[in-house]
Amino acid sequence: MSTRSRGISIGPPRFNIAVRALVWLSRSEGKLSSASIACQVNSHATFLRRVLVLLVNAGIVEAREGREGGYILRRPSSQITLADVYMAVKSECSEIEETGNCGEAGKQLDMAIEKIMNEAEQKTLDFLRQYTISDLIANMDLFTDI
Repeated sequence: MSTRSRGISIGPPRFNIAVRALVWLSRSEGKLSSASIACQVNSHATFLRRVLVLLVNAGIVEAREGREGGYILRRPSSQITLADVYMAVKSECSEIEETGNCGEAGKQLDMAIEKIMNEAEQKTLDFLRQYTISDLIANMDLFTDI
């Protein structure tokens, strides 16, 4: 009996797809096109390209244009932590709209919530720094099932 649950996704969708794309790039022998990666990670190509732009901007992935272009890792997978990936995609996931002036009590509550969320995020990052893309690959049961 398998202990895997296909219905549960941990973290924001961009984080999940980014990690999966990095695993495939790590396992490849060279450049991969966005269409190829999208097929392997079961993502829409447009969504994947948006995620890849974030990884390029963070210096994790390099994009090569042209007919023979594609994406490659900029550094070894053993040097890419899950915290690096989280921070690369975080900006797209954490935009919060202003709710307007809700009085002094509302402002204090917002500050208290923000403090707790910042602490939670820091603990999450500390934990994610312990794992790299190569750690994930080393611990995979079946590579074809990612």
